[in-house]
Amino acid sequence: MIIQIDFESNEAIYMQLTNQIIREIAMSRLQEGDTLPSVRQLAENIGINMHTVNKAYSVLRQEGFVTIDRRRGAVVSIDVDKLKALEEMREIFSRVLAKGRCKNISRQEVHELIDELFDAYQE
Repeated sequence: MIIQIDFESNEAIYMQLTNQIIREIAMSRLQEGDTLPSVRQLAENIGINMHTVNKAYSVLRQEGFVTIDRRRGAVVSIDVDKLKALEEMREIFSRVLAKGRCKNISRQEVHELIDELFDAYQE
């Protein structure tokens, strides 16, 4: 797993880490049952504070992407609650689509973008 943190970004480091791990799961580079590096190990590898990694792992746990096991650490454990995931997507898409409509982005452009992004996770 290769994590790249942009220290110049406005996005919080723990969110960058969280989002990159979610992408790794979505692209099947991390599978159900895989163990993530320990908090200490990942912090050292990336050059960030252990509390930052701990916060990212906590968010991943809350969102149903990992479970925390005292012996194994953070383990990929994808939440199978599809209805909850769809509702979260609906909320996010609703905000993003409203912004897009304000910028005159067409339905076709949205569909093409969604297809492109979705296909990227099929590889």
